[in-house]
Amino acid sequence: MTFGTLFGSILFGSIGLGAFIYGKKQGQARPLAVGIALMVFPYFVTKAWLMYLVGALITVLLFF
Repeated sequence: MTFGTLFGSILFGSIGLGAFIYGKKQGQARPLAVGIALMVFPYFVTKAWLMYLVGALITVLLFF
């Protein structure tokens, strides 16, 4: 595990936790699902550049 993958896991996990809590409090399914996806996907992506790309794309789903 490199610094880039560790930092990406913490970054996207934190964003995912925030989205999950927001979705749960507001009763909205999309932020809840996006939050779960952001917290889980770093376990399956091992390359740093791919992790940042996938994480950014999933994070964009919060706003559209």
